[in-house]
Amino acid sequence: MSFESFIARRYFKSGRYFTSVSTWITLVGVTLGVAVVCFVMSMHNGFEKEIRTRLLGTTSHITIFPMRGYLIENYNRLIDSIEKIEGVVAASPFIYYKAAISSVSEGDGIILRGIDLDMEKKTANIAKDIVAGDYDFDPVVDDGDTIPGILLGSDLAERLGVFLGESVVLYSLKGEDLHKNTRPRVAKFYVSGIFETGMYEFDAQLAYISLADAQQLFKTGDAVTAIHLKLTDIYRASEIAPVIDEVLGREYDIVPWNILHKNLFSWIAIEKKILFLGFILIVLVAAFSIISTLVMLVMEKRAEIGILKTMGSTPGQILKIFIYKGLLMGLGGIVCGWLLAFLAAYIQNHYQLISLPADIYFISYLPIETHLLDFILAGLVTVFICFLATLYPASQASRLSVIDVLRQ
Repeated sequence: MSFESFIARRYFKSGRYFTSVSTWITLVGVTLGVAVVCFVMSMHNGFEKEIRTRLLGTTSHITIFPMRGYLIENYNRLIDSIEKIEGVVAASPFIYYKAAISSVSEGDGIILRGIDLDMEKKTANIAKDIVAGDYDFDPVVDDGDTIPGILLGSDLAERLGVFLGESVVLYSLKGEDLHKNTRPRVAKFYVSGIFETGMYEFDAQLAYISLADAQQLFKTGDAVTAIHLKLTDIYRASEIAPVIDEVLGREYDIVPWNILHKNLFSWIAIEKKILFLGFILIVLVAAFSIISTLVMLVMEKRAEIGILKTMGSTPGQILKIFIYKGLLMGLGGIVCGWLLAFLAAYIQNHYQLISLPADIYFISYLPIETHLLDFILAGLVTVFICFLATLYPASQASRLSVIDVLRQ
């Protein structure tokens, strides 16, 4: 242990109650600043992960669209080629259009997706999201009519006032010549299952029918509107997309998830940076407390500083003593802030004390996910701010004249 750090530790412990009141206030200030910064960043990490997990569980990691809005006709051959690419787990075709839906009591406009149950199960989480009924479209016979099944989002089913086994009707004008006196195609379905993804946008607007029924309803023939893929690692989507494009002869639009949902995730990333800068102001306020504490310490220890100088201590050594004292307060606050942030994250994740309106924030509670890198970044920024805060009082202490001290 160096001479300077030994004296700094003695000054840190000096006080009536182990440390002085001003030192305690400074420690609390730095602790709260670091804890708030770490908790807010962890909150954004959890929010982003939850949104990404639920969003990609319903959509896909990579989506393949036809060029210029046409349909994909040879989708089975494309899927066979795609699934051979390293990093691709599975591929699934689907039809995705808007339609009108009505029950006995209500009607609404929805997003209708036609899927192959077995293939969709490999690429999305819809089978796991079923909360009532079954994950199937098995037809039933009603008054001599064969009626296929439909999967409805929980909020959509509630809005339509329907439950399992009850009938709904779909309407579509897709593929019709609107210049003629046409009528929408009508298809009757029964509710075979109700799903809940946890994202209001999907649960309130999305419904699934079989791929064959969707092809018939929207008059697409043996074709689909897109193919979506599941990858072994979602963060390799931008890397794998060009490989897929090359395999498919650059005839399709290959869109990774981070591009398809770019606006949402860019907004989350920007907001996280802005809030980090904003909450660093709390640490800056604590830094002023460090300045005032050290200034008072310099005034209190003038005689001791004079004695140290008469014993041969250089101005540089005196400077280091007070810098070390300030950094000790900063480091103590950082460690306590980390522990407080971890504790707050644990309590929120286990007891979900902070809830959110699902129709605004997509999710029903505030998830927290701590990242070590975020904590280290907050700690490094805090150490730097504390170091800057020590420079003025430390320099004042190093410039004290021995003669002036002895005269007093």
